[in-house]
Amino acid sequence: MNEQARSDPAHSDPGAAASYDLGSPARQLIDGVWCDAYAGGHGDVVDPATEDIVARVPFGGATDVNRAIAAAAHALPGWRAQTAYERGAVLQRAAGLLRERAEKLGRVTVLESGKPLGDATREWLVAADFFEWYAEEGKRAYGHTIPSRSPSRRVLVLHEPIGVVGVITAWNFPAYNPARAVAAALGAGCTVVLRPAELTPLSAMALGCALQDAGLPKGVLNVVNGAPAEMGQAMLDHPALRKISFTGSTAVGKLLMDGASRTLTRLSLELGGNAPVLILPDVDIAAVAKAAVAARFRNAGQVCVSPQRFFVARGQLARFEEAVIEGVRKLKVGSGFDPEVRVGPLASGRHRERVEGLVQQATRSGASVRTGGRRPAESARGFFLEPTVLGGVQEDMAVFADEVFGPVLCMTAFDQLDDAIVRANRTPYGLAAYVFTNDLAAAMYAYERLDFGMIGVNEWTPQAVEAPFAGRKGSGSGHEGGREGLFDNLETKLVSIGGLTVGAR
Repeated sequence: MNEQARSDPAHSDPGAAASYDLGSPARQLIDGVWCDAYAGGHGDVVDPATEDIVARVPFGGATDVNRAIAAAAHALPGWRAQTAYERGAVLQRAAGLLRERAEKLGRVTVLESGKPLGDATREWLVAADFFEWYAEEGKRAYGHTIPSRSPSRRVLVLHEPIGVVGVITAWNFPAYNPARAVAAALGAGCTVVLRPAELTPLSAMALGCALQDAGLPKGVLNVVNGAPAEMGQAMLDHPALRKISFTGSTAVGKLLMDGASRTLTRLSLELGGNAPVLILPDVDIAAVAKAAVAARFRNAGQVCVSPQRFFVARGQLARFEEAVIEGVRKLKVGSGFDPEVRVGPLASGRHRERVEGLVQQATRSGASVRTGGRRPAESARGFFLEPTVLGGVQEDMAVFADEVFGPVLCMTAFDQLDDAIVRANRTPYGLAAYVFTNDLAAAMYAYERLDFGMIGVNEWTPQAVEAPFAGRKGSGSGHEGGREGLFDNLETKLVSIGGLTVGAR
């Protein structure tokens, strides 16, 4: 969304999106009602492949968040009082609806994010998996009994819903990111206020519609859209909101931590990443290079766990680079609705300029563009950038040291595994890392010393619905996914019962 669209009702034609079937109301969901922003603000959702306006949506602020939190707080007693089996039945129905609607919902996600349709459809299927998983995992929020030192005492540990949860998500996975956090919170018995990224709110609205159709009681999930800082601050300030789950940049995560230190709001933070890849000399270098291209340029590189810093055994570097360049040149760039396209646009013009700036800065400092690096000549509109391979990159260059979040691949050589591990760990981020080798001992040696929350050994997807997704250092704290994601939405309560001595009967 742009600033003009937020403030000028005449900026775009209200019927501009009439040809698009969004599958759900393009409005806020508060207390079971689809509504406009309290102050009447609006914003435009832009297709990054065409720069056309695909929808006009409410654009609110603190008042909208406060109304949503009030609705969630009012709904909380009834939702948490339901059994895990009753809540699970609603989530199971939602999972079924998401699977039925996946292709249609995928088209909505392509419109607002630009990613290829196949990827978008699979994203909705994974979103459905999260609701199915937490429909079942909510039944396993087990407590336990602690053996007491006294025969007249019983000590119990219970797990209870933390309360109202605020969910703030990023634009790169507009279905997956909300589903991962919302499903866990609902499965734990919490109620939710969801604030999606302002660039991609339509998928979150469609998710709200599916849950409503599945029978979720009003107020249990609320979806608001609007000013990021204002809405985030309102979540921090409201005493009824007990936790914020945030997916986004490290800089914003730090701001939330500063605010949470004053309000004692619990945080789950999934922040930036700069994933290293260690490619040892014993692998099939051509096969690894081919897979590396697919992994690096997935979603145009706009993936937090995307492999970015490639450390290749020196004797294999030239062959790896040659194979990578060959693979990158075969990638088709264009609209996500073209079935042959593998790389869509970047999320916005501003983001493309940032990535271009990193490439230009690197070339001014001595790096060379081996392929790509330009805006495609055949794409006059849209925020496209050719998949780019840089050579001669120094590790202190921003394009290597910082999170690029775009279609740029950099590589460098190493001689000793210990040296590669030290260099891989030389980053403030700690989300994902990768090791490729046929030597099990070397793989174990590496993953035990890599300071990252998730390690992929001979694979590019070290995450799953049933497994914890977590970073460390500047990549965040807390967990999403797996049983850990459930327990991040629960409070622990100790119950100690005394005076139980009973005479003989």
